[in-house]
Amino acid sequence: MNKLYASLVVGTMLLSSCFSKKADLLVYNAKVYTVNAGFDTVQAFAVADGKIIALGSNEEIKKNYSAKEELNANGKSVFPGFIDAHAHFYGYGESLQTANLRETQSWEEVCERLTEFAKTHPDGWLIGEGWDQNDWKNKEFPDKTQLDKLFPNRPVLLRRIDGHAAIVNHQALQAAGISKSFALTGGEIVEKNGKPTGLLIDNAVDLVAGKIPPPTAAQAEKILLDAQEECFAAGLTTIDDCGLDAHQVDLIASLQEANKLKMRLYIMLSDKKANYDYLFKRGAIKTPRLNVRSFKVYADGALGSRGACLLHPYSDMPNKSGFLLSDLKHFEEVAGKINEHNFQMCTHAIGDSANRSILKIYNKVLGGKNDKRWRIEHAQVVAPEDFPLFAAANIIPSAQPTHATSDMYWAGDRLGKARLKGAYALKQLMDQNGWIPLGTDFPVEDINPMFTFYAASVRKDTKNFPEGGFQMENALTKEQTLRGMTIWAAKANFEEHEKGSLEKGKFADFIILDNDFMTAAPETILNTQVLKTYINGEKVYEKK
Repeated sequence: MNKLYASLVVGTMLLSSCFSKKADLLVYNAKVYTVNAGFDTVQAFAVADGKIIALGSNEEIKKNYSAKEELNANGKSVFPGFIDAHAHFYGYGESLQTANLRETQSWEEVCERLTEFAKTHPDGWLIGEGWDQNDWKNKEFPDKTQLDKLFPNRPVLLRRIDGHAAIVNHQALQAAGISKSFALTGGEIVEKNGKPTGLLIDNAVDLVAGKIPPPTAAQAEKILLDAQEECFAAGLTTIDDCGLDAHQVDLIASLQEANKLKMRLYIMLSDKKANYDYLFKRGAIKTPRLNVRSFKVYADGALGSRGACLLHPYSDMPNKSGFLLSDLKHFEEVAGKINEHNFQMCTHAIGDSANRSILKIYNKVLGGKNDKRWRIEHAQVVAPEDFPLFAAANIIPSAQPTHATSDMYWAGDRLGKARLKGAYALKQLMDQNGWIPLGTDFPVEDINPMFTFYAASVRKDTKNFPEGGFQMENALTKEQTLRGMTIWAAKANFEEHEKGSLEKGKFADFIILDNDFMTAAPETILNTQVLKTYINGEKVYEKK
């Protein structure tokens, strides 16, 4: 009798396995945040050919599917891979090759770090990034005096954290042929006593940066692969790279075809004639890993360097209101051209004057409700009467929550209390269309998506300041924030049907975390670690 029973059991198991569907990977014993329309959670899912083929309970998935690989999540939380809706992937990779000047507490510390970096990088231009005078006791911009003493025979360029200002030395100015200041549209060569101080604002930075020799093919590949490694460790599976050139797209495509670069990239081409000619002639580029269908335009500079274009003067510098980086005619012509060829326009706009100018141009060109998904990148300071202009033409505000928590220490000084209420207004921006994509703007801000989540929902920085949160009326809920980092970010890229949530038929891009930040105490969110990252059901990162 026992033999007969055992035979029946074995037979049943064999029969069951014959009828179970084949998969490449089963993930089970998890809390899976699908981020679907109902914001459902499940225990398990099956993956085949890089896509999700079924979701359900542990019992359902294991009963109906068999796979060569099974992953027991041990009760951990699983989320869709994070999508950074505004970043600089290539620029971040470049920053990993330069002197790190972030979180310096003085100009003296900047010079000390640069001197140490120069010891191991003795040749060519000396490049550094990340300083912010607002973090220093003396908040005045530095000049080139010390750089000229330290590096009299070597050109130096040190970008401010936002990329909209830089300090250069005499050798760098000479390389660019700048012996005295002169007027230029959308920028400033700062001078003192009739001589350049070495401080360059916005378009003036490009005069010098354009003289830096481009990286070799091998260096460019390292830039991209180094950036990929860091992004996977942060749980990022898609990056919107805001502002590249055509030759960089070609390099990225070749590395993806060779399966060296596995990161999914949504690329905005920079506002240059060569880039328009490239994409208008070729047409939109769309592969599973690469999407090129938009252009990045710059309306103004940054608030920290007072290049953001304001309707009224800066509260802490009444003789300045910032400036547009091009004249209005340029933006009008570009918008018409992009619309004519049915591409997406994404415009950097920080100040309330810049936002108003671009919103009015968008509304005129788009002519009301549409699904072209034109974007305002940052939408950082918006006049109260201009918020409805987003909804009038379905214009997408693409925001970076950590800008609020980085700038809140001094933004009030720049803007005054009244204008500050219309700044970093995530909730008010989200309400215009009912959704909002979120990003970091790395390397301007930290790459860590947990900082984004914390800044958006808790409205505090990594020091847990301020008590009670910053302008909490504009906080997002946890669900809204997660959607902004996943499905809404995908929607901003026209990719919501292939990624951004864990649903049948979508890419198996997911991450496993050591902490369920959706239910955890706020004070634990920032310590959340990525345990594993998967793209197409393939493990691309595992925490050691």
